[in-house]
Amino acid sequence: MKQAFGLMMCLAVVLQLGYLTAGYDAMYQIGYGAITLMGLMISLTFLWLYVQRATPLALGMAYSWSGASLVLGWWWIFSLIGEPAIMSHSAVHFVPLALYLSGAFLHFSVIHRSFGCHGATFLWPVLAAVVMSTVIFLAV
Repeated sequence: MKQAFGLMMCLAVVLQLGYLTAGYDAMYQIGYGAITLMGLMISLTFLWLYVQRATPLALGMAYSWSGASLVLGWWWIFSLIGEPAIMSHSAVHFVPLALYLSGAFLHFSVIHRSFGCHGATFLWPVLAAVVMSTVIFLAV
C-alpha cells in the first residue's frame, strides 16, 4: 500500500511539474493520450486472460478498461482536433459509455456472487447510482 501511494504521489508531483513547465493543455493532451492508450492495452490483456481462463472478473475488467479508455479517448481526440461541433453532442459517444457501463454491471455481478448472493439483487447499487445521478442532474 505504501508503494502504491508513493507512486501516486510521485506521479502527482510529476504532473504538477509538467503543468508548471508545459502548461495545462500539454499535460491534458499527454495525460489523456497516455491513459487512453495504456487502458486499451490493459483491456486487451484482460480480454486475453478471459479467453485463457474464462473468468467473469477478467471480462468485467476488459469491458471496464476499454470503456473507460474509449470515453477518455473521445475527450482526448475531441480536444486534440479543436473541439468540433460534430463531437460535442454526438450520440456516438454513448457507445463507449455503454461498454464502460457494461463493465460496471459485470463487476457488480461478480462482487454480488463473491458475497454469496444470487439473482438480480446486484442491480440495486446500479439503480441507486442511476437514481442519484438523475437527482443530481435535475437539482443542478
